[in-house]
Order: sequence, then structure tokens, then C-alpha cells
Amino acid sequence: MNLSLSELETLKEKRESFYIYFSAPSCGVCEVLSPKLRYMMKEQFPNLKAFHVDNSQQPEIAAQLGLYTNPSLLVYLDGKEVLRKSRSIGVSQVEEEIRRTYELLFN
Repeated sequence: MNLSLSELETLKEKRESFYIYFSAPSCGVCEVLSPKLRYMMKEQFPNLKAFHVDNSQQPEIAAQLGLYTNPSLLVYLDGKEVLRKSRSIGVSQVEEEIRRTYELLFN
């Protein structure tokens, strides 16, 4: 699902838990990483809502958040940013870094 800046602010205000994947169609790494991240998030962290920002169509969102490279990933738990990764994103590292906070919130 695509996301706007106002929607992002609303999600944070409502203390939602979600992640945003930033990519561009011209980014080969983005295309390979996306399904792997989606699968891991769905299996390991089912309470996280998923959002996608196509930086070729919405570059202002990434710029406002200080993200200037593809791919990038932001994870928010309870409305707070808990993870920010860009360029070299390891799926197992992402899983490890958000597991503890996620389990405290949802278990």
C-alpha cells in the first residue's frame, strides 16, 4: 500500500506498528529484497502493517525522512521509529533487531 506524509503522521499519532519499504523500479537490489522482506515480516511480525514508497514517484517522502538511497526500510512500533536501514539491508539482521521490542508489545 502506498503512503503519504500526512498518512504517516496519522499512523504515528495513533501509535500504530508498521514498516515502510522505500525502493525504485530501476533498483535491482530493491526488486530482489522486497519479496524476502515481505515474507519475513508477514511470517515473523504479522501485527506490522506494510507500506511501500516508490521513490521515483514520491521522492519527497523519503527526502522529508532523510532517506537518500535505495532500498531503505523504516520500522515503527507503537508509533515510534525503532529501525532505520538503507542500502545494505540483511533480512536476518532486520528480524533480529526488531524481535525483542515486537515481542514486548505483542506477547
